[in-house]
Amino acid sequence: MTSNDALPDHALDVLVVGGAGVDTTVYVPELPLPYADTYAVPPVVDRIGNTGAGVALGCHALGLRVKFVDLIGDDPQGALIRDHLAARGVDFSHAVSEAGTRRSVLLVDAGGRRLSLFDPRAVPGQRMPRDLYLPAIRSARHVHVSIMDFARHVYADIPDGTTVSTDLHDWDGENPHHEDFAYSSDLVFLSAVKLGGRREEVMRSIAERGRASAVVCTAGAEGCHVLAEGKVRSFPAEPLPVPNHGPVADSNGAGDAFVSGFLYGRLAGRPLEECVRLGAVAGAHACTSEGTHEDPISLDALLSTVS
Repeated sequence: MTSNDALPDHALDVLVVGGAGVDTTVYVPELPLPYADTYAVPPVVDRIGNTGAGVALGCHALGLRVKFVDLIGDDPQGALIRDHLAARGVDFSHAVSEAGTRRSVLLVDAGGRRLSLFDPRAVPGQRMPRDLYLPAIRSARHVHVSIMDFARHVYADIPDGTTVSTDLHDWDGENPHHEDFAYSSDLVFLSAVKLGGRREEVMRSIAERGRASAVVCTAGAEGCHVLAEGKVRSFPAEPLPVPNHGPVADSNGAGDAFVSGFLYGRLAGRPLEECVRLGAVAGAHACTSEGTHEDPISLDALLSTVS
């Protein structure tokens, strides 16, 4: 972290609530995949995945003091998550979900596009134990809440003055599952994929019905759109970093990397334009490696692009 990016004194910079899983990645010749009885594919790989893990790992790689809490299974997939986070020094605490660890099967084509088949392993009415997150939530400067049903209850325990973010992913602007997250967060991320011509309408609705000071709508290779101070501004995507400039290797995790880069800039007090670029650079970097969260960008590499 540079001297210009010194952060206030808190025990934690970011608490990430919910959202770890295991991705089983299958590289396929094309998407959509035409029906066939059998396809021969490259080795199928299990890796850590899902949104909360990506934000936690990305923020940790940028030198932020991160705590990650979640519900995962007492199963091999849960062990993979624990081992991966421990090996990278991420502070992780969990309680056991009887339904097991969340899973995704990711079909990735030669251009890096992906189709995700998500198994949420949800337990109706399940809540995260308060003693799992309360000590951290009281000492964190910022809380990022993943859109797990059990995580929505955490909002009531977030102290006044603590900023909150969430990622609504491919929300259509109507599914009620997302509303608590959309309207209870200071910083809201979402994807444009299901919004079509309603993009700006949905962004403004989030700000008007909730407390968000900024709404960031990502649009992949087209860049992103940001609503702040009543205005919507559009920003371009960043090119893939040299020497990897070329076809996308794997777009999985790019959105979570964008969030981590943007949060770094936000917490460091950088202007909106720089936060967007930091997010875009982190997202572009994520597209250059296979897997969802295997190689988050380092702080030195990130800052070298905006200095």
